[in-house]
Amino acid sequence: MAITDKIYVKNHRQLSSQLETNIPKGAFKGATLDVLFQGNGLEKLDEATRERVLDFASDFLDCNCDTNPYCGCPERKFIRYLLELRAQGLGPDAIVDVMSDDYMLYAYSGDVLSFLDSGIRTLEAAEGLARVDGHGEKRDEIRQVKDDLAR
Repeated sequence: MAITDKIYVKNHRQLSSQLETNIPKGAFKGATLDVLFQGNGLEKLDEATRERVLDFASDFLDCNCDTNPYCGCPERKFIRYLLELRAQGLGPDAIVDVMSDDYMLYAYSGDVLSFLDSGIRTLEAAEGLARVDGHGEKRDEIRQVKDDLAR
């Protein structure tokens, strides 16, 4: 299960009530993306909530794909966002706090930790393959990324 399947809309009941429509808890579920992408009813949200929702839409739903927002770009952008927060030295708890402040989203710290650990394991495998294939420069590059993620 992808980390984006474990990202939830904070206060989703309140948000659903303000929008006068039912939206799922999952931030990357189809119905949630539809509401955010189309922008229907966003004027009903209080100003602070509307700003965060619009920030989320502009940061993650903005691409030129024909199937937007179902093209996978929002999920990839969000994963990049999580990795950037980790590169800044934030741990799982702090990452959850920042995503909550930035976009009114939340996740369980254990899920974020599992995502980061899985990334490290994947990079370790890639590093080993680069070593076996004799790509020393690529191996060093992968090792650096892995070490940065593991900090």
